[in-house]
Order: sequence, then C-alpha cells, then structure tokens
Amino acid sequence: MRTTVEFFCGIGGFRLAADAVGLETVWANDIDAKACLVYRTRFRGPLHEGDVNDFLATAPPHDVLTGGFPCQPFSSAGKKKGVRDPRGTLFQALMQTIERRKPRFFVLENVKRLLQMERGCHFATILSALAGLGYRVEWRLLNAMHFGLAQNRQRVIIMGARDEASEAGAYLAPPEDFVDLSDLDRIHERKQWHDIDDYGQRFGSWGMAGSGKFVSLDLTRFSQGKPRVALEQVLEDEVPEQFDFTRSMEPRLIRNEEVNRFVQGVEIISNQNGGARMGYTVFGTRGLAPTLTATTSRHYERYKVGKIYRRLTNVEYARLQGFPDGHCSCVPVYDQYGLYGNAVPPPMAEWVLRRMAAEPGQNPNSEGRRPKEIRMPKTESSIALA
Repeated sequence: MRTTVEFFCGIGGFRLAADAVGLETVWANDIDAKACLVYRTRFRGPLHEGDVNDFLATAPPHDVLTGGFPCQPFSSAGKKKGVRDPRGTLFQALMQTIERRKPRFFVLENVKRLLQMERGCHFATILSALAGLGYRVEWRLLNAMHFGLAQNRQRVIIMGARDEASEAGAYLAPPEDFVDLSDLDRIHERKQWHDIDDYGQRFGSWGMAGSGKFVSLDLTRFSQGKPRVALEQVLEDEVPEQFDFTRSMEPRLIRNEEVNRFVQGVEIISNQNGGARMGYTVFGTRGLAPTLTATTSRHYERYKVGKIYRRLTNVEYARLQGFPDGHCSCVPVYDQYGLYGNAVPPPMAEWVLRRMAAEPGQNPNSEGRRPKEIRMPKTESSIALA
C-alpha cells in the first residue's frame, strides 16, 4: 500500500479521500485544536498538533503529500522583477518536506483567487518554487458541483509528479476537456510555453509548468462531471427551531427587492442594497448553495425553505462538503460551521487521487476506463497527455 502525509489536515478532507483510494496516511498535522479533536475522533494514526515547523523532522518517507495550505503573502525583498521569495511562510514547510522526502506526487489545494493574487505574482512564485524542486507541476480550477455536491465552490488543485510519474502527463485534464485543437498545439510545442517570470496578470483555469516555463489555458468544460445536485435534495427533513429565523427576517423582507434569478447556479430570491450587507440576501433551494466559508457571518445566511426562512444546519454543511453527517459531532454546532467551511471537499480530492493512483500512462477516468493517449514530441521538457 502506498503512503501519504497530510499537511494542514483540518478535519481530514484529504484523509477521507486517501482512505477511499487505499492510501495509508502515516503523518498529519494541524494547529487548530478543534480540528485536531475531530481528526483524532474520526481517524487513527499519528496526528501532530501545533506549529507545522515544529514537526517537519518527524514526517516519514511517503509517496504522496497533500495539503490545503494557508495563502500567505510572499516577500518582495531583493526581487525587483519576477517571482518572489517564499521563505518565512507556511508554504515553505511544504517545500522543505517535498525537497527532503521527494514524494512521487504532491496534491495541494487553495482558493480560486490564488491564480490572480498580486496580478499573478503569487501563483508564479508557487509554480517557480515547486517546479524548481524537479517536479512537473499541473494545476486546475475545479468546482465542487461537478463532484455530486450541491455547492458552487471553485478551488485550485496543484499537482506535482516527479521521475517516471511525470511521463503520465496531464492528470487533471482528460483529453475530452480540450475543445480547440489549437490548444493542444500550444501544449505540444515547447516554443509556445512562457518563462514563469513572464507570467502576466493572471493564470488560466488549467496549466502545466516545468523547467522554468509554463503553459496556461482556460478550459470551459469538465467532461467527467457528475449530474448536478440541487440544495433541496440534501436538506434535512426535520430542523430544530434554533435554525429558524423567520420572525427576525420579517422586517428585513419588507425592504428587500425581488431578484428571482440564478447566479452561477445559486438561486437568489431577494436582497437589499444589492446583497452587500450580510444577512439581507435570501437564497432559494432549487439551485446550488453559495461557497461555504470559515467566516462566521456567512453561517447565518438565510434560505427560504418552504414557508420558513432559516440558516443551513451543521449537518447540511457536512453534506454540501461531502462529509458524513456527524463528522464533526464531537465539537459544538457553532464551531462545526467554520470547520466544514475551511475543509477540502473529500469527493473532489478523491477524484484527483484516483487519477494519480493509476500507473503512468493509465490515468483512468471516473468510470475506470483508460482514455485515449495524445502523443507528444519526445523532448526533455515535453509532456504527454494521457
């Protein structure tokens, strides 16, 4: 059985995915006490609670490194142009372990805005640092709604492969996702790749990097997406009164303006002042839930369910993220919202790990079939899609 370590593990989003694909988690770390309580309650194995830098030396050899890393700003000291210095950040802890242990793969997760932060400089720094460790790096913007979850949640997945694993090519982009053949020409032709230092202002939703260069595209479809699930399909049948805000909503509803439309799959019934003030927007249940977050104020958003106006329950948060209903039951309900909102959706992570789990050149799609192979020139920096 192959092994994995889980950085910034939280409540174990990557752990559930690793268990599902047969990876043995041999080390995990997080600094949040409540998240660690949930992790210990739900999983066996070594969990190191506290500052990750205090435990780096204890991380054993492993095949896969995973982590939803905190997004700290990088220093611009000594860099008048190009990428910045990742030293002194929590991201450096990941780099140190990757450099020391040289896992076959790493899988990292972060928010969508990572691709545009500081006009692209932040992500360019990450690509340069990871590719500089000898890895072929691939990234893709994925959405939870494509994995059977009733939530509009876009997250950047960054995957690295070394040695023979890199020959398997694009793990996160099945060939069917490329609509325009000219896009494939750009990937095949090394001369059309850009220096990472010349990153521009934003990165596309998918791309690859290696040996100081990258190629980036905006993929508009996800061929392996599951049928969309509506929020109303995952709601609890019976909800305690503590979640009912109908009475407190009555004076606000008078000032709300009707919207009655879907925005990025989310049904918005009404809002006040353009929805700028939290608590004034009323969501429907026929579409997706908006992105769940760890921000406390967001946990009190109102949804019209039948004739009442209420917030989502902690169990519904678990379902929207792809966790078992009682995954966080060992901590108070109030704390569960932030823990779920800050987690990696296990179904999304599982899709990535399953594609990596196949032998090089045999990346299966979601049904386990081997897709056709797209051959590329056999050059030092070429990458074959499979």
